[in-house]
Amino acid sequence: MYTQFLDQLKRSLGVTKKDIRIYYFKGPVISFGLLMPLFLFLAFLIGSRNLSTDFLISGLIGMTLFFTATAVSPIIAPWEAQLQTLERLISAPISVATLIFGDMLASLIFGIGISLVPLIIGLFIGINVIYPIILISGIILAGVCFSSLGLLLSTPPTNAPSNIMMISSLVRFPVVFISGIFIPLGNMSFWGKIVASLSPLTYFADLTRYCIGGTSYYSILFDFMALITFTVLFFVLAVKLHQRTIYKRL
Repeated sequence: MYTQFLDQLKRSLGVTKKDIRIYYFKGPVISFGLLMPLFLFLAFLIGSRNLSTDFLISGLIGMTLFFTATAVSPIIAPWEAQLQTLERLISAPISVATLIFGDMLASLIFGIGISLVPLIIGLFIGINVIYPIILISGIILAGVCFSSLGLLLSTPPTNAPSNIMMISSLVRFPVVFISGIFIPLGNMSFWGKIVASLSPLTYFADLTRYCIGGTSYYSILFDFMALITFTVLFFVLAVKLHQRTIYKRL
């Protein structure tokens, strides 16, 4: 059992290495993963008033991790199918769950790496990370959660990456705007808070603001539990749905 687990893990890491080499510098990954959160943040910064640097940098970290972690994972399956390499992958001795896990790791590494950029910028301009261990743990957990969401968005059996990117955009933009990135949760209406609670980004943004600013709307334990719940839900659904649709891409 242990040997079988190690074998599957090695295969997942092989998939991760392949994804990193092929997909990190694709156009949609760069535009939606890097440029989009930057432009959204700049637009928000220009129009913002009386908001602290801690609040702004926390929001930028949340947006960057969300967009980058969901930039790679949705496009892998349709691109593999389009390039006719998916058949070779699924004919290998590797389960769909192992394949999905490898894709998730590649997206996670990309998301974490890029999300460190706004954090480093924030440190240079004077923000103070009060709880660094909690922040690092939150970034890793949220990266897994957002990567799993991206894999869930890639389950429609289409071989056109543009179709998946369209579906992904229809989900990601509303999620960003309802998640307390631009408006503090405490300033939202009752129904605004209800809607915001349906987004995993809400809890990561809340956690990040606690680690940098020292205040949060929810308890940190609740933020972590919410992220764990979303992660398990997204990953399990992604595996189940890919098992149903992966052969329809051939």
